Amino acid sequence: MAIPTAWRRSASLLLLLSPLLLSPAALGEVDFQYQRPDITPETGSGSEEKPGWATQTFAVAAANPLATDAGYQILKAGGSAIDAAIAVQMVLTLVEPQSSGIGGGSFLMYHDGEEVKAYDGRETAPSSVEEGLFLDGDGEPLAFMKAVASGRSVGVPGTLRMLEMAHKAHGRLPWAELFEPAITLADEGFPVSPRLHRSLADTDALRDDALASAFYFTEAGEPLPEGHRLKNPALAVILERIAEDDSSALHTGAIAADIVSRVQNHPGITGSLSLEDLATYSAKEREPLCTDWQAYRVCGFPPPSSGHLTVMQILGTLEQLPPLEAGLEDDLPGVDWLHRFLEASRLAFADRGRYIADPDFVDAPGGDWSLMLAPDYLEERADLIEDGQSMGSGGASPGNPGALATAWAVQPTQPEYGTSHMSIVDAHGNALAMTSSIEQAFGARILSDGGTGMPGGFLLNNELTDFSFTPADEEGTPIANRVEPGKRPRSSMSPTLVFDRDSGELVASLGSPGGAAIIHYTARSLVAMLDWGLDAQRSLDLPHAITLGGPVYLEAGRFPPATREALRERGHEVEERELTSGLQAIQRTEEGFFGGADPRREGVVMGD
Repeated sequence: MAIPTAWRRSASLLLLLSPLLLSPAALGEVDFQYQRPDITPETGSGSEEKPGWATQTFAVAAANPLATDAGYQILKAGGSAIDAAIAVQMVLTLVEPQSSGIGGGSFLMYHDGEEVKAYDGRETAPSSVEEGLFLDGDGEPLAFMKAVASGRSVGVPGTLRMLEMAHKAHGRLPWAELFEPAITLADEGFPVSPRLHRSLADTDALRDDALASAFYFTEAGEPLPEGHRLKNPALAVILERIAEDDSSALHTGAIAADIVSRVQNHPGITGSLSLEDLATYSAKEREPLCTDWQAYRVCGFPPPSSGHLTVMQILGTLEQLPPLEAGLEDDLPGVDWLHRFLEASRLAFADRGRYIADPDFVDAPGGDWSLMLAPDYLEERADLIEDGQSMGSGGASPGNPGALATAWAVQPTQPEYGTSHMSIVDAHGNALAMTSSIEQAFGARILSDGGTGMPGGFLLNNELTDFSFTPADEEGTPIANRVEPGKRPRSSMSPTLVFDRDSGELVASLGSPGGAAIIHYTARSLVAMLDWGLDAQRSLDLPHAITLGGPVYLEAGRFPPATREALRERGHEVEERELTSGLQAIQRTEEGFFGGADPRREGVVMGD
């Protein structure tokens, strides 16, 4: 249903329940003037050949063309990389609601031309949770999807507070201007993309939420068709309020009250998220992890992300092995390289499952996370890899990177999903890599209209399912990533910035969605770009191979039968499946920059 703009703006007064009025005129009186682009959805093939994009002074890569264009227009107007990231994320909240949004969390790696900063907007567990949050009455773990589509899975969102913190440090344009693209598109509507349509068709639980069902599905219960012009008046009002009053508009007041009501009154399983949890959330600036690898310095996010540590354990372990004649065979990752990569992954994921969790609750092994990347330790791990035989499913055990044994149990493997990534470099010498998420597709399947009573809104995350459902093993040894009040769940998000070790010059920005497979996608892309010498687009085009310690999953239809058979002969349990990464990458070239976008999703790169 089309909602007249005048009625929508009047409804915002009811939302705010405050004498402070929104001022649309004031929001329009800015130097930056957003121009709605003429962009239509891509084809629905599931894979779109991308050319790669060369630019000279700046570039932005994001998961949807409308979001990329919003960032481009901000950069064109003289904005910084963080200005562009805010505009991109607000548009993604609208056009890619299944992956990220203001109801979720993010990790941001930022380079201001001199220093690397790490900004943590990860969700936190409510203050009243108990470690048995995801156990049933018999003490058994809930079925994963039952836990996901519930109020119990919703963590305190952190994306807005994090972006606000980064903008205060690195922004060039006023905060309010950065919301204009998303507000305009929410007002005027945008075409439902093939990926959004397919995601809706694959998500039955979203129909169980009354607001989401009415908004994203037809009266006959069918997902909105590709190309349908979808307006989101509730989100437009919410973003206007945030543009005027900053992140406090989401974390306090009527919008916060609606979030809490929907969580605490969930018709299935209620949650305990409170107004106080929302009001007291704080983003954090953390010390980035920067690791020397080959001729580069690779900087990534520290715990509670497991991304950088696990990516660099994989790459560092491979570096300890005798060199191969070639990693690529017939323009594909070769069997010898794949075998080593998968074995190194098994070892790294074994360490990840035991040691990595929120550092405010869990000490690093030996008191220093970098011990997990020490060359001597990785040499010990590499000695466990045999070129002719796999360790097999469950064959890799955690090592001991610290001087003393760490008394944590290994977390059982459980699903991880979700997420969106953007990479941006601006004309002022700044660069960023930001990965944001609401976890599963459409998060907790809870749509908040912010109390507007209008169609649309934003989706709430289910990030608490990233905690271990079981708090301890059978012997009672606690699991590092168990649920605790105020704790941030372990993540696989791996926003990455790469620099030349000698000059310190930026080399690349990259990252991906994909749950735990983010780690494999990022690690393989780093090898392809920096070791094999492929450009950003060609690196992202390569097929995927992953293992979380059990079976090997090869990207369906992308490897020849001989590769599958050769891996099986070495003891790998091999299956094929869709591995829908959403990589974005920008690399520095002699002429400027070259960007790549994952052919498996709808992203593009833009710049001048």
